[in-house]
Amino acid sequence: MDRLGFIHEKLDIKILILYVLRRLPKPVSFETLSDLVMIDDGFDYFEYSQCLAELVDTGHVEQNENSYKITEIGAVHGDTVESSIPYSVRLKAERNARPLIEKMRRDALIGTSHELLKNGGCNVKLSLSDGIGDIISLSILSSDEEQAKKIEKYFREDAENIYHKIVNLLTAEE
Repeated sequence: MDRLGFIHEKLDIKILILYVLRRLPKPVSFETLSDLVMIDDGFDYFEYSQCLAELVDTGHVEQNENSYKITEIGAVHGDTVESSIPYSVRLKAERNARPLIEKMRRDALIGTSHELLKNGGCNVKLSLSDGIGDIISLSILSSDEEQAKKIEKYFREDAENIYHKIVNLLTAEE
């Protein structure tokens, strides 16, 4: 039975995997990569899994535990041949990956950490960057680690608005 879709050959599947990984700013899990690559009905999950394993074996993709990222050689080779993927498949891959890429880039601009203090409490460090440098950096004393984690969570979720509120408070006219 003929399968629908544009991607049928192992080489095309490998090129599609490299194409997707090349656009991601950091490593992704096997499941996330599967969701991003399985966009064409011309191949199945088992073919995809086999092609990914072969790319790892040849050094085009690096695997660390359950995360995958493209290597330098994979990026060079993928860049050379990515135009062989049909335009409609490339467009669908980019559209499918865009929300994840935006989330990864945003997450990379937000820093959170905490340190337990010897005398009790926890020092929470929060920062927001514009990609060049920090636009805000805060250090907050919390009562315990649970509260520190809650502060980190809320800051990650709403860092931009928190930044704007702080700036507005500090620059408010009386």
